[in-house]
Amino acid sequence: MGLFNRKGKSVTTDDASVASKLSRTTSIQQPQPGSTTMNGSSHVTPPSTVNIALPPPPDPSTDPAAYLRSIHAVRERSRLVHDKANQDQLTHFDVDLSKFTDTAAYVVSIIKVRRTPILPILNLTAYQRDFAPHYHNIPPHGRWQHFDVGDTARIDRLLTSWPSTIDAEERTRRLLDLFLVSVLLDAGAGTKWSYQSKESGKIYRRSEGLAVASLEMFKAGYFSGDSTEPYQVNAAGLNRLSAGQLAIGLQVSDSNPLAGLEGRAGLLSRLAEALQNPEYFGSSQRPGNMLDYLLAHPTTQHSSVPVVTISTLWSVLIDGLASIWPASRTQIAGTSLGDAWPCSSMPSPPSAQPWENIIPFHKLTQWLCYSLMPPMTKLMKIQFAGVDLLTGLPEYRNGGLFIDTGLLTLKPADAKRGIEAYHHNATVRGQPSMEVVPLFTADDDVVVEWRALTVGFLDELLVEVNRLLKLAEPDKLSLAQMLEAGSWKGGRELAEVSRPNTKQPPIMILSDGTVF
Repeated sequence: MGLFNRKGKSVTTDDASVASKLSRTTSIQQPQPGSTTMNGSSHVTPPSTVNIALPPPPDPSTDPAAYLRSIHAVRERSRLVHDKANQDQLTHFDVDLSKFTDTAAYVVSIIKVRRTPILPILNLTAYQRDFAPHYHNIPPHGRWQHFDVGDTARIDRLLTSWPSTIDAEERTRRLLDLFLVSVLLDAGAGTKWSYQSKESGKIYRRSEGLAVASLEMFKAGYFSGDSTEPYQVNAAGLNRLSAGQLAIGLQVSDSNPLAGLEGRAGLLSRLAEALQNPEYFGSSQRPGNMLDYLLAHPTTQHSSVPVVTISTLWSVLIDGLASIWPASRTQIAGTSLGDAWPCSSMPSPPSAQPWENIIPFHKLTQWLCYSLMPPMTKLMKIQFAGVDLLTGLPEYRNGGLFIDTGLLTLKPADAKRGIEAYHHNATVRGQPSMEVVPLFTADDDVVVEWRALTVGFLDELLVEVNRLLKLAEPDKLSLAQMLEAGSWKGGRELAEVSRPNTKQPPIMILSDGTVF
């Protein structure tokens, strides 16, 4: 790696602040008229507080499946693996806690200087004016920023392109339609895929490329079953969208392969079935109709602005979209748990119940939460209570940060197994064959342990980053802000520097398009 000094002082974090259980009562802050950020978008400065009582998590002793599908379980179960990391007792990784301070300092440097791609085709990056000291201008992590790659306000342009007769509710529904389908398409694209915008001619890759592609497909009516109403996603439109048509929309070819294309197509096909639930998605079978469900829900408070609990939004996504995940995923008593996996570092029978060795992550569901809230807040002034229940996203950019900084090192036996798998995969047409890194499938125990560590270390990283930035309440960065401006971008940048030809993470995950 060579990017970080291998010697350093051990770091001690406030375990109580990181590991304490979240209260069942949370607070949100009400907005006042917005100020203007550096990029010209409105920013909400929240002064007053509203207390909201949140429902407790399901009892795992009576309903383990419901508990493991809850947002509470992600942090609580991952913490057990993280505790082992602090004692260097992991199954697959060695831990060097002396690298934690280096990692946090690097993330702070990323936050202070915004990095923006200026020539995506050449993967060149511009270093723009930093966020310091205006850290409150950092947007929360979400899909919106991916749509606006290259400092082009594509979503604002989309909104202004619609006639004034389209009211705020319908505008919000349309953005929820777009954002949801775009997030579900946002699995790892691989190292060779790119997308050339039909509107600008510019070339984009990875998450931003998938965002621009899905936006242009949305505008072209790919996801709508009504040719007179292109700006929507509904069951009829998704039902008629074949893998071949999806490939055309995403410009996939033999020379431009996209990892997990069939998996993405299957996910959208199952989404069409899920949208036929009128309780969540209305008679028109659109994702955007969740707006009406949320506003009418008995837990939603209506004062100066609507206040929706994160538990209610989570229920829509985890229950309403339950059928979209592959049936082969981990199950309990016939109930599919989605993005949840057994892990050897967890308690196991006979000393524990069978469910206790499972760690849930629900990465795409959390990514949906992070991405769907901003449109509702910006257009409908909806505030969300309990957002602190969401965790850092356990994916390869955030996780790669901790490996490329030397905090985590894959143990030799696992590294050897992963390298062998990489060489075998390299014989497949279109797969990378240079800058060799260990490769595993998403359900491999190495990947599950790595993802749990990512959740735990991101919580600790937030505490240390705020300390290094000398931020105190109420000015501390939120987890969503750190993800957006620091850890995710930092993980990507280290991958670009460490492996400049492929820019792949330090551990490659064989993707089916439904997890990452």
